Amino acid sequence: MTAIAVTIAGSDSGGGAGIQADLKAFSANGVYGASVLTALTAQNTRGVSAIHDVPTDFVRAQMDAVYSDLGVKATKIGMLASSTIIGTVAEGLRAHETGPIVLDPVMVAASGDPLLAESAVSSLIAELVPLADVITPNLHEAARMLEVPVAQSEADMLSQAERLLGLGARSVLLKGGHGTGEDSNDLFLQDGVDAIWLRERRIATENTHGTGCTLSSAIAAGLAKQLTMKEAIASAKSYVHGAIAAADQLEIGSGHGPVHHFYQLWSA
Repeated sequence: MTAIAVTIAGSDSGGGAGIQADLKAFSANGVYGASVLTALTAQNTRGVSAIHDVPTDFVRAQMDAVYSDLGVKATKIGMLASSTIIGTVAEGLRAHETGPIVLDPVMVAASGDPLLAESAVSSLIAELVPLADVITPNLHEAARMLEVPVAQSEADMLSQAERLLGLGARSVLLKGGHGTGEDSNDLFLQDGVDAIWLRERRIATENTHGTGCTLSSAIAAGLAKQLTMKEAIASAKSYVHGAIAAADQLEIGSGHGPVHHFYQLWSA
């Protein structure tokens, strides 16, 4: 059967992150992509100028339409701007066969603009984290979820990943891209399993818009193709590293440009 993944997330009108990045990552990794829009953003490479939440009844209608027909094999969840939308999505996930769930707790855009209301963080933790097969926070998102300072060392990352597992997720990929140093190291942790470090050389570029969306979607794509979680994460890490390395081939906007999702297919 055709491998199908669905993204439940917000739209980025600039095309570099959100639903647009998710669908590009699905396609680049050989998976058919469907979508459930939770928010519309007026956004470009310089920032977010407006956000319009999709009405909750329409979010649920999209979920019912997609899951009732398409045979979804994996689900990626991205931007959910409010507690009410989080609740609606959680109800929809419990009502359908979703395949493995990848939860990217999107809180802030690459430009620094907030994408998740402060009051919604507790809802995200209570309602969606326990449904997730893997959560993929960056260092700042993990710190916000745990109400602790941002991790400064690998020991800090390990401690925080263990605490994130305690929130109910089956596994955690704690992303180190916002750290410092020559390497960009991510940590994968499952309960009762030894920690796995995924290490790549940090790439010097300002064009990293959509990196988190792309990584979580690439993981979902791997899971839709029935890779194991470890295989899907390793494959996604390699794909995103290549997309970042090729990002400067593109000339998109005047701010933080996107990664090159289709670097394996064409060069700018």
